[in-house]
Amino acid sequence: MVKSRQNPGLTISKYLDIVKRMNQENRIDTLRCFKALADATRLRLVNIARHFELNVNEIVETMGMGQSRISRHLKILADAGLLSPRHDGLWTFYSTVNDGDAGRFLDAMAFSFDGGDFARDLERAREVQVERNRESQRFFDKVARDWPEMKRTIIGDAALDRFVARHIPRCTIAVDLGCGSGDLLPVLQNKARRVIGVDRAPRMLEEARRRHLTHRHNGTLELRLGELEHLPLREAEADCAVISMALHHLAEPEKGIIEAARILKPGGTLVIIDLDAHHDETLRTRYNDRWLGFDAALIEKWLARHGFTPQAREALAIDRGLQAFLVRSRKSELKKKNQIRRRKS
Repeated sequence: MVKSRQNPGLTISKYLDIVKRMNQENRIDTLRCFKALADATRLRLVNIARHFELNVNEIVETMGMGQSRISRHLKILADAGLLSPRHDGLWTFYSTVNDGDAGRFLDAMAFSFDGGDFARDLERAREVQVERNRESQRFFDKVARDWPEMKRTIIGDAALDRFVARHIPRCTIAVDLGCGSGDLLPVLQNKARRVIGVDRAPRMLEEARRRHLTHRHNGTLELRLGELEHLPLREAEADCAVISMALHHLAEPEKGIIEAARILKPGGTLVIIDLDAHHDETLRTRYNDRWLGFDAALIEKWLARHGFTPQAREALAIDRGLQAFLVRSRKSELKKKNQIRRRKS
């Protein structure tokens, strides 16, 4: 079997298999894509970017190569339309294109990423991601006592609690996902019989416990340690969930929405509050923000993708020239209706 001289991982027969898998009407420059992938390093980069969205420094750490070399390869892949750079302030994050002709091209290549360097790269990328999460946890543990005041320097005098309270329904169980030191817990307690706060930082939860968990609240307020991407809650455990100023700390915010969908009952309410997209890099350096805010339309796109129907959107001016938004959505009851049909049949 003849092998590519530049890339021993792609044989001529594999090239032909990929071409056969491609839609005959595809409009991408297939030859340019193959040329972009005719290099072992670039093939490894595509494999990593299929699984993780990383910035250049994280890719350098994963691959163990110099930044200039990595940047050159990333540019070739982006110019070929195989990588999608996401510019966020001064940082750029890379992931593969997942839809359209380029997405189908990469799907057709999926069988090529098997074992060897590909598996080692993914393991190393996971290690980089785990360490990044640990750094975030250490940061929030360190600032737990000062966090309410630090938050005020961003939010200012904006009445966030009243802003949120209008969108929380009366219910049995409400959860605050990424509760921090617990500013919104009293708001939820006024609306729900039982409230659960979740945060990844143990000292943040200690601060929330000190401020809000009294004997009077025994049995009605519970604090749990966990990640928003892997919530310590059962499927369909909650009636209402709030994610307030937390999604921008996640590497993959959509995973937080996926988990919220899992733990909410059919017909449950999800309220998301976050910052509009901005360019204030100090929030990344001083407050450990991963994303410099979001376009609310992107949040609504993720919500719709995972079974939510947006019901309301509001804007709120805060401090530092920033603006926040609130999106309230409702989880589909389709699953509940299907369960009823199955019981009847």
